[in-house]
Amino acid sequence: MMDRKKLVALIMTLVVAMAVMTGCGSAASVTKAGDYEGELIMATNATFPPYEFVENGEYEGIDVEIAEKIAEELNFELVIEDVEFGSIIAGVESGKYSMGMAGMTVTDERKKSVKFSDTYAVAVQSVIVPAGSDIKSIDDISADIKIGVQQDTTGDIYATDDYGDDAIVRYKAGPDAVQALASGKVDCVIIDNEPAKAYVKANDGLELLDSAYAEEEYAICVSKNDDELLEKINDALAKLKADGTIDSIVSKYISAED
Repeated sequence: MMDRKKLVALIMTLVVAMAVMTGCGSAASVTKAGDYEGELIMATNATFPPYEFVENGEYEGIDVEIAEKIAEELNFELVIEDVEFGSIIAGVESGKYSMGMAGMTVTDERKKSVKFSDTYAVAVQSVIVPAGSDIKSIDDISADIKIGVQQDTTGDIYATDDYGDDAIVRYKAGPDAVQALASGKVDCVIIDNEPAKAYVKANDGLELLDSAYAEEEYAICVSKNDDELLEKINDALAKLKADGTIDSIVSKYISAED
């Protein structure tokens, strides 16, 4: 019969072994961030036309269509999760979502949490002002005015760096910032150019400054633990670029004359 000391030692060994196995299982679930039983889960913020938006109850836009093509290439079913922009990276980092695709710019700060795919689009940050505003150019923006931004976007990051936190008024979604501008709560809004054009078109009395505030590139973010998925996404993007699919999708939403 096993003595008491040996029995306790055996129990402790089993407990440690189970803990290690559990830890390995948890790490594997994060490492396989793209492995959701045949689903590719895309986190986005669908208030960002023409990249992602909701029309007639369906997700539409450049990012949505590119993601659909990527899912086809990877033999996955695309599942879209519409969340706050600021929660996308955390969700991807934890493995909750396979990838984040929301007109997202690659920045050094974001690269601390996730990895990015190759670039699939080039964009600029623009400034929306009320018609007749004293703000005629980028040079007229200063820390003495109120600048509306969508929180956690590069518009937020750049404007905070340039003008200080006190000048920035953050909103959870782009349309909220634009409505604040229309109602006189802020003096201008800094946001990506294509959504900016859509917002101006939908709201009388607003206009875009002629000069761009900043230029940037969009990419797809994935978990740092999911190199396999990142490689597959990059392969799919390369194929979609080479055969003209991405250009075709972009031109569907953005005309050459814009």
